[in-house]
Amino acid sequence: MDDDRVPPERMRASDADRDAAAARLSAGLREGRLDLDEFDDRLAATMRATTMGDLAALTADLPEPAEPQQVDLAATADPPTRSEAWRRRIEPWRGPIGVSFLFIAIWAATSLLANERLVFWPMIPIGIMFIFTLAGTISGDDRGGNHGPGTES
Repeated sequence: MDDDRVPPERMRASDADRDAAAARLSAGLREGRLDLDEFDDRLAATMRATTMGDLAALTADLPEPAEPQQVDLAATADPPTRSEAWRRRIEPWRGPIGVSFLFIAIWAATSLLANERLVFWPMIPIGIMFIFTLAGTISGDDRGGNHGPGTES
């Protein structure tokens, strides 16, 4: 005997081989080629298979899986709607506006407790936040905000 190699159908199956066969069976179930009972039977037999021939017999009547298609999400994405574009423009201002209301509420409460109108100190931090937010908006700097998927940084 010159050739002592084992024929491919008698080669021992690996876990990866059984996983690949299970994936083909799953594709057959999704495509309607197998019903649930037949899928269960074949899947159980796939997990018990010891040789490549055993696995080949379980998937012989199923077509080869198609190559997955690459989809360019950027090309298929819809352009932002008016409300999305408006929301994206307003997003950087949400934080400073909320903090401004908080500062003004603190100023109003302290003025009420003092029974007199105190110096409007919130204009200093509000002015600083306004300047930095405006500068970031004009320069397009998104480092501080999370604008979700599909936005450019």
